[in-house]
Amino acid sequence: MSHTGTDRATGRADTGGAAVEVTGLTKVFGKGAAVITAADGIDLTVPAGQIVALTGRSGSGKSTLLHLLGAIERADSGSVRVGDTEVTALRTRRLAAYRRTVGFVFQRFHLLPALTVIDNVLAPVLPRRAGFDHHARARELLEAVGLADREKAHPAQLSGGQQQRVALARALIAAPRLLLADEPTGALDSATGTAVMDLIVRLGRAHGTTVLIATHEDHVADACDRVIGLRDGRTVADSAGG
Repeated sequence: MSHTGTDRATGRADTGGAAVEVTGLTKVFGKGAAVITAADGIDLTVPAGQIVALTGRSGSGKSTLLHLLGAIERADSGSVRVGDTEVTALRTRRLAAYRRTVGFVFQRFHLLPALTVIDNVLAPVLPRRAGFDHHARARELLEAVGLADREKAHPAQLSGGQQQRVALARALIAAPRLLLADEPTGALDSATGTAVMDLIVRLGRAHGTTVLIATHEDHVADACDRVIGLRDGRTVADSAGG
């Protein structure tokens, strides 16, 4: 599902999601007897705007695939294309610029404890110029995640679910065309995790964002358009979600 709309707070047009194309993607860690093939020739195509769950046991390659898509790790071979960008061909300076166009949500929230909620949301965009009102978008996102009244609080004053909602708002502040979530409900109880997952799906659909979520939880996979199973760095299943 691709989407183009307008941001209420800024009047800025949303760009919708980016298609993802992965070909022959390989990543190996370690050497000799300790070698681990975390991505073993993965081929994968994700249409723009699709919400995808990556499932599999610990060590199956879910996190590595997300790290390769987000350019946190560099592939040993193969290619990653996100929208019009050939990610695996980028040099160091261009890689940094590419990473700023991708939203990341992690299991451990990685909020900055000394900053307020709104400053945590603003952190990814404050060092650079943008064609929109940073603060207006941050407040819109905090309203969307149900934390409009907590913008001056610090992370230690929030529950785990609230911290993950702040992390989601932070991931969306730059209107990414690709959102990568690595076990985003793993540190939460089931009810809170379900609420956060519903929020990720709702906001992803609202902006037409392409979303890939690494998870081992069935309720997370069921909320997605598509479920891709991994084992030993290879895709072993691919089916509709729900």
